[in-house]
Amino acid sequence: MKYLVTDIEFYLDEIGDGDPDLQFTYDEEIALRDRHLGRYEANNENDLIDLITDKSGYEITNIYYEIRK
Repeated sequence: MKYLVTDIEFYLDEIGDGDPDLQFTYDEEIALRDRHLGRYEANNENDLIDLITDKSGYEITNIYYEIRK
């Protein structure tokens, strides 16, 4: 199936172990999200999540997509 990921949220709370100097800035979080929006091909939603998690290196908390044919 083909998916169009329109929005995505990553679990980034543990980045930097609470040290503000090591945590992502808002702009970095947006850049990470923007890099992973777009078209993907996967067998199902779980495969889509696994694909993006593997590509980004971060767990997904929410994902919004449309199924394309």
